[in-house]
Amino acid sequence: MNIKGLIDTGFRGNVYIVQDDNVLCESVTGFADLANEIPNSIDTKFASASAGKVFVAVGILQLIEQGRIKFEDTLEKLLTIDLNNIDGGVTVEQLLNHTSGVPDYFDETVMDEYEELWVDYPNYKIRCNNDLLPLFIDKPMMYSKGEKFQYNNTGYVLLAMIIEKVTGLLFDQYLKVNVFDVCDMKSTGYYELDRLPAKCANNYIYCAETKDYRTNIYSVDVKGTGAGGAFISVKDIINFWKGLLGGKLISKELASKMLSKQSGDGSDAEEGYYGYGVWLINNPDGKDYAYFQGCDPGVSFISEYNPNDGTISVLVSNYGDNVWKEMRKIRKELYVQQQENG
Repeated sequence: MNIKGLIDTGFRGNVYIVQDDNVLCESVTGFADLANEIPNSIDTKFASASAGKVFVAVGILQLIEQGRIKFEDTLEKLLTIDLNNIDGGVTVEQLLNHTSGVPDYFDETVMDEYEELWVDYPNYKIRCNNDLLPLFIDKPMMYSKGEKFQYNNTGYVLLAMIIEKVTGLLFDQYLKVNVFDVCDMKSTGYYELDRLPAKCANNYIYCAETKDYRTNIYSVDVKGTGAGGAFISVKDIINFWKGLLGGKLISKELASKMLSKQSGDGSDAEEGYYGYGVWLINNPDGKDYAYFQGCDPGVSFISEYNPNDGTISVLVSNYGDNVWKEMRKIRKELYVQQQENG
């Protein structure tokens, strides 16, 4: 089957799909640097927006497995910052599965565009988790802790701050040593937009009024935080899945819990449920599909694992192209074909 032929010809970015050690699809399109016409390559480092939450989740689960923190530990126990109106009884698990109710600095039910955040607070000030505190620390709780599921960016900023408090390392330093290096993810890291390393793609936003493109350097945090912002390569993401599933990062038992339904009601069948740092699509005919995703101005990313046949898909665009539409096509054609062949 020609999986590459399923991808829209106008898609710009990388698509990489493997099953075990077999590469089912490798597609590389678009420019990493549009003005200079430098093309993307299979090794290009792409921004991944909220996808980075999965790395923070793994970091927290490692600390839990080591006995350094517990699922039921609270914000008031683990952090020394003044929480103001935030409930100090919010637990680590509630932060992990988005049931905490803490004030979300980017509430996607209220704001449409991430770059709206920087109208009054310049994005170049955001270089660490603490830099985001002014955007949420004075706000009230959104709802009582544990009351319901609602996707929450602040929750993962607080989780990253917990990693920093417990380990004494900046969260990205901790993740490099304990996640990225362990999985041979040499291209993955949290890079500052004004000092990007080699092979990083620019991210482009189309401007309808001028019919051209601008980069997103004034639209996102200058450096990623616990809420997201890691740069990745598609092969690194494959290595991450293999490390996670193979017991290199956390025990297979805890990984199974991470990749199982912890919250959400599945009212949106495609979005599904939530585990720890990952989404789950209900599969009545077998094991649930697990994925993590990210979306920022000029950034779109999804990576999905099908435990029924071992397929891992990674799709990323530095033009914000619709990776979800492409993943739906891949899911429909590839999974059905494999079921029939099986």
